Amino acid sequence: MSERHLAVVVLAAGQGTRMKSTKPKVMHELAGLPLLGHVLTTANALGAAHVVPVVRHEKEAISAYITEFFPTAVIAEQDEIPGTGRAVECGLQALPNDFDGVIVVTSGDVPLLDVSTIETMLATHLDGGYAASVLTTFLDDPTGYGRILRSTDGEFLQIVEQKDASEQQRAINEVNAGVYVFDAKLLRNALAKVGTHNAQGEKYLTDAAAELLHEGHRVQAVSIDDEWLVAGINDRAQLSEVAAELNWRINRAWQLAGVTILDPNNTWIDVTVAIGQDAVILPGTYLQGITEIGAGAKIGPECVLVDTKVGEGATVIKTHATGSRIGDGASVGPFSYLRPGTDLGADGKIGTFVETKNAIIGAGSKVPHLSYVGDAEIGTNSNIGAGTIFANYDGVKKHRSTIGNDVRSGSHNVFVAPITIGDGAYTAAGTVVRRDVKPGDLGMNVAPQKNIADWVLTKREGTDAAKAAQAAREANSN
Repeated sequence: MSERHLAVVVLAAGQGTRMKSTKPKVMHELAGLPLLGHVLTTANALGAAHVVPVVRHEKEAISAYITEFFPTAVIAEQDEIPGTGRAVECGLQALPNDFDGVIVVTSGDVPLLDVSTIETMLATHLDGGYAASVLTTFLDDPTGYGRILRSTDGEFLQIVEQKDASEQQRAINEVNAGVYVFDAKLLRNALAKVGTHNAQGEKYLTDAAAELLHEGHRVQAVSIDDEWLVAGINDRAQLSEVAAELNWRINRAWQLAGVTILDPNNTWIDVTVAIGQDAVILPGTYLQGITEIGAGAKIGPECVLVDTKVGEGATVIKTHATGSRIGDGASVGPFSYLRPGTDLGADGKIGTFVETKNAIIGAGSKVPHLSYVGDAEIGTNSNIGAGTIFANYDGVKKHRSTIGNDVRSGSHNVFVAPITIGDGAYTAAGTVVRRDVKPGDLGMNVAPQKNIADWVLTKREGTDAAKAAQAAREANSN
């Protein structure tokens, strides 16, 4: 079948009241994408000439997302007539008038449906010369789903919605998965004859299949064993169930691709993440957004990496990083916080209780512990002493600091931006650096130490400290 003869209509007009949310149901996220994003990605992967999402409730928010991330899709709007049949009818109106190919209809809240399943369904539909094909599955608890009625020889007869079904029909556990393939011309004609004479007062798409049968056309029901592929999401409990299943599949796929995931049940990976071979992912790790993990890197335990690139052989432990880059062989953590704009060079180090932001840290340079590095550039092979603060804000504007190559800063320094420390310079412990330090110089402003004799004995008389001091004096005098 030529791609130009294929269209995909995605139903995204439902209100989704059971989500109990101000956010449209199809915009709730699952493994890094909105539900609708998963469905539209699959639709695009089919190579269809036309992808038509149908919207209604919260249409502005949904349309904005579609326009930004799926600009080739043609958005259709459902009118006041309710029902899936009417939604598809509105979607058909967005297609060229001369389109006479095959139409796939799916739902914006069925995110796990994959390309392979749809392609198999398309193949059986075309090979068998069917007017319509309905995807089905079997559920232990079919409550809420339309039931599939078959003849004694297994041929498809009808779909009966839950509220229209008899007690006998409700006992059937083969259900409508809400995914269809239709001949476009025949579907248009059938929908024109479908009414709203049912318990819901809606125009059902399922009635179009019944109409085609009534007209003598062939309709098939294609069943699949993997019910998760067609699992719909109507509330947050179902969202979490599908999320867990999808995460299990993502983790397993990475394991089979050569990634060690020690505890898949406690490792969450978005579909947008890329991981290199022989990487090791430890428990409590969340890899989100456009995150890349290099080959042989070790991540975790207890890391959250969002839109972050980690180089080959790097180690990241108990760290939260967003919008950052960690170079090959570098080490980060534990208890590090990398904010957007952090760029750690190869073999560099961001250590314990260190926060960085808009910081470029050169290859081999280290910020080992208890420091804040904001709006700064540090050269190669430099070492920032413990407890160092880059004071980048003057109360009105942010300023930038520049630290050269092979610099050694003392512990408990404060760099008051804007400041430049030249290559090979040193700064003494406890220094507040307000002026530039030239290459090779030592920057210091430490005041001479002054000891006040007998201060504890006179000012803290009777305390444990005074008693200890007195005892030490007496021992030293003997």
